[in-house]
Amino acid sequence: MMRYIIIMQKILSLLVMTVVAAMGLSAQDAPHRFDDGHSALDHARMKVHFVQPQEGQLCPDCGEVVRAVHSHAGSPAWGSHYTGKEEQYSRFPVPLSTYAPEESGMSLWQILVHRVQADPFNLAATIVFLLAILHTFATPIFQRMAHKLQKRHKENLLRSKFTILHPDQRVPVSLMSTLLHFLGEVEVVFGLWVVPFCLVCVHYYSLEDFLRYIDHDTSFTEPLFVAVVMLVASSRPIYRLAENTLKLGASLGKGSPAAWWLSVLCLAPLLGSFITEPAAMTLSAILLGKKIYQLKPSASLCYATIALLFVNVSVGGTLTHFAAPPIVMVAGKWNWDMAHMFTHFGWKAVVGIIVANMLYFVVFRKEFRRLAEVQSRLVTAEGGVPTAWEDRQDVIPLWVYAVSIFFLGWTVFFSHHPAIFVGGFLFFLGFTAATPQYQNVFSFKVPMMVAFFLAGLLILGGVQGWWMQPVLQALAELGAEATMCVASVLTAFNDNASVTFLSSTVPNLPEEIRYAIVAGAVTGGGLTVIANAPNPAGQAILGKYFKGGISAGLLLLWALLPTVIMFLMFTLF
Repeated sequence: MMRYIIIMQKILSLLVMTVVAAMGLSAQDAPHRFDDGHSALDHARMKVHFVQPQEGQLCPDCGEVVRAVHSHAGSPAWGSHYTGKEEQYSRFPVPLSTYAPEESGMSLWQILVHRVQADPFNLAATIVFLLAILHTFATPIFQRMAHKLQKRHKENLLRSKFTILHPDQRVPVSLMSTLLHFLGEVEVVFGLWVVPFCLVCVHYYSLEDFLRYIDHDTSFTEPLFVAVVMLVASSRPIYRLAENTLKLGASLGKGSPAAWWLSVLCLAPLLGSFITEPAAMTLSAILLGKKIYQLKPSASLCYATIALLFVNVSVGGTLTHFAAPPIVMVAGKWNWDMAHMFTHFGWKAVVGIIVANMLYFVVFRKEFRRLAEVQSRLVTAEGGVPTAWEDRQDVIPLWVYAVSIFFLGWTVFFSHHPAIFVGGFLFFLGFTAATPQYQNVFSFKVPMMVAFFLAGLLILGGVQGWWMQPVLQALAELGAEATMCVASVLTAFNDNASVTFLSSTVPNLPEEIRYAIVAGAVTGGGLTVIANAPNPAGQAILGKYFKGGISAGLLLLWALLPTVIMFLMFTLF
């Protein structure tokens, strides 16, 4: 009898569901509130969302007044009413909306002075940020000083007839040389300047506020993602796949250095619109290192190549609305979809990349002929056998390619969920350990240093909105061309994603100003290492080919021409 009752219940439930579906209704369509007679557990059983009791309301389940539940750091210092986004736990930076009531009718300069007077921390934090930027320009000086001291230290060891008495004994190093070398590492700069920034925070606020800012108000998802995607993209199967794909373009020029140079700089940056810019930067830099930089080109071609790479990757991510950070910051708020991005930005970026590459190709055509001769001599001397184990050309099974692509796709798809993509990365490490014959040794140093750089940039750049927002707001009065110029300059001194994010907080921006700000942000993304988040990855991979490190001044100089070309493409068409 019970079996028949159960069967009848199932039939009745199916009939009810059919009627509800026919009427176009569902259980989730009906409103559910905390006081609708159902308990919280009932709502959980029904698999529906319900309006929960807010702070100060009586909970029907427990009969007590609801109180706000916060983390161990205590209640937020600023609620979402003031921040316009998530709650802010640290007292700094003061939400920009709080300044507005007293700034009506003020000029840009008066607004900046008013905000410094209201909170002197603003100026102190920006001074630390500017000193960090100046430090990035001074890193080659520290590198040269470190090399001189190291050379002098070795000479002193020879004069003192230093001998190694035990196999495990280490050769003493110059402490001052090591310290200067540390100061000369670009990837260290912003992380290093977090220390004085912390002192500024403690002076004007408190250590607790600094810790809240780090723990709750700053998201380190992007640095983590860049580090993980660099490691996955640099794995041998992914690299070989990219190499074989771009070889199709290079084969048009019979695999010459010039053909590889054009193929990588024209095609690889566009991958940033699909596999994210950090992955495109990593693959491009590795390929350029093996195909061009190992042939020891002139210093001019070295700088021209890395400058083109930075600019091309920055604008190459504009074909879609979901991959490049400066586009993601505004696409949802401004309703920019893929069609909008390609018609307004994408095709212009493609044409600009080709034009800039061809101009530099003409300039260095003689240099490319010399590199072709160097390549020919190396191939003859090596007899077609690679001298490095990592350059071996044995066949990698298709299933190894497939699994590697899966992990790269997993990382990109869950790029905003660090617990997921880091967990996937641990599985990826297990996969590489299980297939060592098809893998190369990972270098964790470079990705970790890049992540350190970006984390420091996020910490210092996260408190610069007090001056960047009014500057961007004032641009609307200057016209689209002037707006784009200023946006490009601002990008050179801050991550372009920060520029576009702050522009999205400015209300009622005309569409042409929105376009100008985003176009300027991506156009200026190659002017400095800090202008675009993937740039530190490219510098970390290619920096070893530059004697004394990469000069920020020379990088800026060689990036000006492609930047101007991109600027003209975005303004004239």
